[in-house]
Amino acid sequence: MPSSPFSEASGARPPRPFGKRPGAGPIALTVFALFLLNAALSFKEWWPTPGVLPDHRIAPEFVWLWVLLLITIAWRGPLGSWALRGFTAVYLVLILGRYADVTVPSLFGRPVNLYWDGLQIPRFLWVSAQERPLWQVVLIVAAVVLLLWVLYRAVGWAMNRVAREAVPYALTHRWTWGVTLAAVALAVANHAGVRATWPVVSKPVIPTYWRQAQLLVTALQPRKIDEVLPARTSIDQALDQADALAGLRGRDVAMIMLESVGAIVVDNPKARAALQPVREQFEADVRASGRGVVTAWFTSPTFAGGSDLAHLSLLSAMDLSDPFRHDLLLTTQRPTLNTLFSRRGYQTVGFYPSVFWEWPERAFYAFDRYVDGRDLVYPGPELGFWKIPDQYSMARIEQLMPRGAGTPPRFLFFPTITSHLPFSPVPPFQPDWAKLLSDQPFAGTDLERALAERPNWLEMFPDYLRMVAYAYRWLGDYFKQPEPRETIYLLIGDHQPAANVSGESASWDVPVHIVSSDPALLARWRALGFEDGMTPTRRSLGPLHKVTDLMLQTFSGSAP
Repeated sequence: MPSSPFSEASGARPPRPFGKRPGAGPIALTVFALFLLNAALSFKEWWPTPGVLPDHRIAPEFVWLWVLLLITIAWRGPLGSWALRGFTAVYLVLILGRYADVTVPSLFGRPVNLYWDGLQIPRFLWVSAQERPLWQVVLIVAAVVLLLWVLYRAVGWAMNRVAREAVPYALTHRWTWGVTLAAVALAVANHAGVRATWPVVSKPVIPTYWRQAQLLVTALQPRKIDEVLPARTSIDQALDQADALAGLRGRDVAMIMLESVGAIVVDNPKARAALQPVREQFEADVRASGRGVVTAWFTSPTFAGGSDLAHLSLLSAMDLSDPFRHDLLLTTQRPTLNTLFSRRGYQTVGFYPSVFWEWPERAFYAFDRYVDGRDLVYPGPELGFWKIPDQYSMARIEQLMPRGAGTPPRFLFFPTITSHLPFSPVPPFQPDWAKLLSDQPFAGTDLERALAERPNWLEMFPDYLRMVAYAYRWLGDYFKQPEPRETIYLLIGDHQPAANVSGESASWDVPVHIVSSDPALLARWRALGFEDGMTPTRRSLGPLHKVTDLMLQTFSGSAP
């Protein structure tokens, strides 16, 4: 029978008498045990895979474990095997939490959320098991159990080694006290938000558990929810008004989120000069289609990532700059634009071509029709991390859900994805929109060039400019195509690109373009602060969720 890592039979000796000098071999093993415990809580993601990579930084929880062991052993003496098992079990829970905290954002584009993930994981495992032969399921389960057992044994061995060797040594050698105090100071400063500690201290995992506990407790108490979220929004008010959308006269509405398109396009002189021609061409394409465009700047609730904060801010008309409010809102049944449009006879469509997994949060959004990347059945070659170019997606939605005289008016919510980090490869532009829906959507384009491109992780700025130019190019050309019926478009940047592109201390502002063939409607937007063209006065009109308030004003039947 295998011995326990906490037992005498496993090779663990009683704690070394304080002050006795160990040999070189035991020292090496003890140092390795310390590094192993720290590494178990300081790894980083291996993007875009579910794997992880080691990190050189100090894990705050390892520091607190060390301090707790010092205090406990100095006070109570050597730890028994059950105490060591307890320390190991808690540490293993922290390791699993660290893994979720690191990998979920890179795989799903959002932080870990126990409210949704706790419901989704059993469902995901059940569906996955049904799709595989029994022998594969048994093999996978056995592999996971073996991995957890090996991890537990390794952590148990290291915990035993540190408690019986390192701690007694540290308690009798004062030079270690200074190292301990320095580590504690770094961990405390990191918790206080001191940026200078970020290169040497990894992100703590305990706040993630604490935040999830707060979320679950608050979500289960309606009174607490009302303390965090506003009692009423402009959407609640519109739901009370029979003519809330009368100004639309049944026309379609498309809210298209422009991934990573922020104020850098004009704030950075190089970006402004490089993108000016394509932005002018976009405006010319819009006007050639018989439409006009008005633009204004608003402040996004997020920067460089967390696109869902911007998306749901608009759909809910709430300030979700605090991610906790976002996560809490998802646990409620508060109304959104989907609620309003659906009750006024619209079909609401959530179009998410970047999603290839089950997305449980969409239950809150309550789209009448939800389309993800799997539904598109894209026949072309995968282009970059996000697989399906936005131009193809826009053509495909019209094919999947054709609009005609007999179909209800549509509210489309489309978060684009191609212009997401790492901004390369830049897809080829296909001027023949009919060919986009063939078996070879990008035949006749510079497809080989795009397939040969690789992300430049060290210098993303040039690729970012090319990608934004691509976004405005295909959008402008889309407006030149015949449309089955009139649509009002809101083109909204979700957030600025990361600081390695936008620079330090960059603005959080994003552009909002309104494109319509209705001069009276555009005049209402101008009366609210928007300006003609693509480059309005450089000032923010407020937080991004205010766009929803203004939209409902312009769409109201009582609007001037």
